[in-house]
This record gives sequence, structure tokens and C-alpha cells, in this order.
Amino acid sequence: MNTRSLILEPLTIAFAIGIAPLLTGWVNQCRAWLQGRRGPGLLQPYRVIRKLFHKDAVIAASASPLFRLVPYVEFASMALAAGIIPSLWTGLPFATAADTIALVGLFAMARMFLALGAMDIGTAFGSMGARREMLVGFLAEPALLMVFFTASLISQSTSFPTIVNALAHDRLSIYPSLAFASVSFLMVLLAENARIPVDNPSTHLELTMIHEATVLEYSARHLALIEWSSSLKLLNYVCIGLALFVPWGLAQGSGTPLDLLWAVPALFLKLLVAGLGLAGIETINAKMRLFRVPEFLATAFLLAVLGLLVHLLLGY
Repeated sequence: MNTRSLILEPLTIAFAIGIAPLLTGWVNQCRAWLQGRRGPGLLQPYRVIRKLFHKDAVIAASASPLFRLVPYVEFASMALAAGIIPSLWTGLPFATAADTIALVGLFAMARMFLALGAMDIGTAFGSMGARREMLVGFLAEPALLMVFFTASLISQSTSFPTIVNALAHDRLSIYPSLAFASVSFLMVLLAENARIPVDNPSTHLELTMIHEATVLEYSARHLALIEWSSSLKLLNYVCIGLALFVPWGLAQGSGTPLDLLWAVPALFLKLLVAGLGLAGIETINAKMRLFRVPEFLATAFLLAVLGLLVHLLLGY
């Protein structure tokens, strides 16, 4: 581990934290354009977070210290995940020290604390949202692991930098296994980030909300950290998809400063396309009923398993 790695690791995490609300604003703006509306603007998530940080927190009398701790754990988990995912460079120390299984564990830990915080006060909305959130996670995590295992079989490693380097330097060809895995990952991304058709991030209807029900009791700085964490989680999932299925443009482990400089506009370009595609999916689809969500995620799991079996049987 050299000095450059130690310097670039916190810079990469800070970069991801800084642009995460921008991706959320871009998705919201694109969705507004596709629906024929003006939209709130790209910087609206930053304005919301700043406004929340300047408010006074209102906390229920029955809240335990866990309730106050959850937003910080959520934010720290997503920030640590940003240091594992090779969004700009594959030589980051966190990325080489942790693998894809540890990354799934980080997401699971953040979800667990969020569910515990929702149930801590004992309201009906919080308990309902926690149960729904854990149901989605229980069904989405196996599919995500199968996607990672498919990529791991191709690269013979569960290390993210090794996977990315193997796929980026391989010959330009279409892997049927990765095609199935990419569709499965897209379905998992929509479910894990509370996007349409699984959930609606802008709804507050009792019968439909999943993620929003878990954060209804939070306010001020606690809600700001949770909203920021949600944006960072979306960025992390998009960067995972880009690293697995569009790995070109990333600076390699021994890359020069020029390679790192070119990786930034390449990432922004891919995020622009990914955000537009995500907005298009949310525009042409309607939110499904809650009891259809297990079927949706079961399909994602079967597609991921099919991709794994295709690679084992056909070798590509």
C-alpha cells in the first residue's frame, strides 16, 4: 500500500459522497422531462439536505440511543461501500482488502440498523416499513450474490478489482451469463433503492410505501443523513453495475495521474446515461402491488442463477 493509495482513498470516498445527491437530482430531472414537467432542478437534493441540517431535530420521548445512532451507521456504511466499489480506480486499499461478499454484508448491516431504528419507537408505520424493508432485502440479497458469483467465476476471484480488471482486459464479446446477470442486477437495483416499480420514493401512502415508512419519525440532521445515504446507496449500486458490465474507462491499479483524470469524465458520462435509463424505466412502468414484489425478486434470482448455470455449462 503506497502513499498515493492512502491519499486517493479518502478523496474517492469524498468524491462519491459529494456527487451522490447530484445523481438523484439528475434522475428526478430526467423523469420530469420524460413526463412533460419542468422538474425541481439538479441541485434540489443539495438544497433539501442543507435545509434539514439547519432544522432542530424532533425525537420521540420513547426513542432509545439506537434511534439516534442509525443515521450515522447508515451513512458510514454507504461511505465505506463507496471506498470498496471501484468507481474511478481499481487500486484503492479498501477495494483490495474487501471483496464482493463483504460489500453485500455492508448493505445488509445498513438495512438491519434502519429496520431496528424504524421499530425502536414502536409506531405502526415504522414496524410496517421495517418488515417490508427486510422482506425486500431477504429476497434481493441472494440475487445480488448470484450476480457477483457469476462475475467471480469469469475472473476466478471475488475481489472487485480483480473482477473489473479481468472483464476490462478481456476481448470484446458478449457473455450470455453476464447478459442474464445484468438484467437480474437491474431488478435488484430497483428494489434495493426503493424505485418504481417496486417502491415509489416520493409517496407517503400507507398501503404502498416501503422505505419511506422506515424514516417517517426522523427529522432535521438525522433525516438529512438518511436522505444523503439513500442517494449514496443509489450511486453505489449504479457504480457496481458500471464496474461489472461497463468496466471500460476505469483507471487501473498502477494507473498514471492522467488515467485518473480521464476516469472522472468517463464516470460522469456513464452516470448520465445510467440516470436517463433509470428515469425511463420509472416513467414507462407503474408501481406494482406489494404482494407482487416477491415474484419480481424471485425472477431476478432465477435470472442470476440461470446466468451462473450458463457459465458453468457453456464456459462463457
